[in-house]
Amino acid sequence: MGSRVWAAVGPAMMCVAATVAPAFGEEPEQPLRLIDEPPRLLLQPDYESVYAPPDPISANTGLNEGGVHFELDLSYMSDYIYRGINESNRIAAARAIGDNVPRPDFEETAANIQLDTQLTFDLGKAPHPFVGVFVNTFDADPESRFQEIRPFVGFEWTLRPIIFEAGHTSYIYPDRDQLNTTEVYGKITLDDSYFLRIDEPLFSPYVYAAYDYDLYDAVYLEAGVEHEFIIEGTGIVLTAQAAVSFVNGHELYVEEDAEDDSGFQHYRLGLIGSYRLNPLLNVPRRYGDWTLKGYLFYTDGLENDLKADTELYGGAGIGFRY
Repeated sequence: MGSRVWAAVGPAMMCVAATVAPAFGEEPEQPLRLIDEPPRLLLQPDYESVYAPPDPISANTGLNEGGVHFELDLSYMSDYIYRGINESNRIAAARAIGDNVPRPDFEETAANIQLDTQLTFDLGKAPHPFVGVFVNTFDADPESRFQEIRPFVGFEWTLRPIIFEAGHTSYIYPDRDQLNTTEVYGKITLDDSYFLRIDEPLFSPYVYAAYDYDLYDAVYLEAGVEHEFIIEGTGIVLTAQAAVSFVNGHELYVEEDAEDDSGFQHYRLGLIGSYRLNPLLNVPRRYGDWTLKGYLFYTDGLENDLKADTELYGGAGIGFRY
């Protein structure tokens, strides 16, 4: 019995010994490890996290999330109407300084090209300063095609539901320095979505006041509303506007033979249509938002003693936001 067990176990033990023990005088290829190495920390676990991974940034969804934003509108308008007055005709009819020659006739129906730009600095919860310039060109002007250059600077501060805006505006008329003037202004807009518990403002009512401290020493007041109609799935947004103004002793808006120099000066109704061009032209948003715009306005006077023009005017343009 013992010889049989030894015959069975002996060869097995010899195979194990031959495997474990190296030959005499030779270095073992790998040392014998009696204790396993401690487990290593895995940097990427093989289990799934309960939190979804962040979405990758697509080339078509890139946005300007920096602290500086730029806006530009280039428009081709049938008339330049500002605060109820046809400024194209008023400026073109004015003589240059030292010019005693009667004004030549000019084509009142000539179109206006307008450039409106603004650079805004986003400071978070603090007021957002901005600087910009508006330029109107009128080909039929006998003195200067650049009729008006209007630089402005100010700040906007949102304390929901109130949006405050204040600034300073200069009115520069090349070759007609007698028309130049400056003013300070303030504007308060109410974000009515705060009270109506909706996502977007409904009417955004505002009150605007401008004080001309240079040439006229007078105040211009305006109140208005606007509402956006978003046509889903088309990229079209229609913005309806309405405004009314009030003046008191402002020489620019008072008729020469007026019996009363105060009152409601004009009202304005408008419709602005915008269409996003990025999807149509396959332009990624990291290159800014491009829009095609159309304008249609109607303005008329309210008091016979105050200057205001009756005009139906409009135009088209390109808008850029970044």
